[in-house]
Amino acid sequence: MILLATAGPAAALLLMLALHLFFPDLIDPMTGLLSDYAVTSTMTETIFALGMMALAAGCVATAWTLTRLDPSRTAATRFLLIVAAAGLVLATVFPTDVSPTVTSLAGEIHRWSTAAVFTSIPVAGWILTRRGPLGAIGVLARVSGAVLAFYLLSHPTSPVSGLIGGEDYYGLLERIVVVLDIVLVVALANTGKVAARAVSPAKQPEPALHG
Repeated sequence: MILLATAGPAAALLLMLALHLFFPDLIDPMTGLLSDYAVTSTMTETIFALGMMALAAGCVATAWTLTRLDPSRTAATRFLLIVAAAGLVLATVFPTDVSPTVTSLAGEIHRWSTAAVFTSIPVAGWILTRRGPLGAIGVLARVSGAVLAFYLLSHPTSPVSGLIGGEDYYGLLERIVVVLDIVLVVALANTGKVAARAVSPAKQPEPALHG
């Protein structure tokens, strides 16, 4: 589980990178959303689904590792990571609609599931660090939240998108949010790993043999 906590997000990042490297002309990274890969071709749908499942597994594994840190202190963070994992699964099962405007039940489920993922991961990091020094987790959580807010304002469905020219770069902002969230899950997993090592019982020295 400890290995999966970092391997899952790392795999998700590599698969997302593969979509852009091997299908560079399929989706415009400036104006197209990552979810569009799930409704473009069978190959991109498979890669996208594997990436989502890898990140979901990483969120669950990270929640497990954080139990070694402080079960009461990390309870809210662990719950939000599980929420993110559930959101990733639902967003994979229910694909988005092709257009920016949601027109189907599956698209509605996908949109709200994605919103749960984008929101729960940075809030999970913020809650864990709100009473202590920021550190990398606190900084990542706050930067991710700020970029997420900017992304929501720039999305074509936002009433202020036209005022800030969001139609030209909202896809890029979404990708930045995803990368920040993936890195944040890895940072949380590393915190859990350190705690797990700290509480692991030290190996007892073997008794000396007396001849």
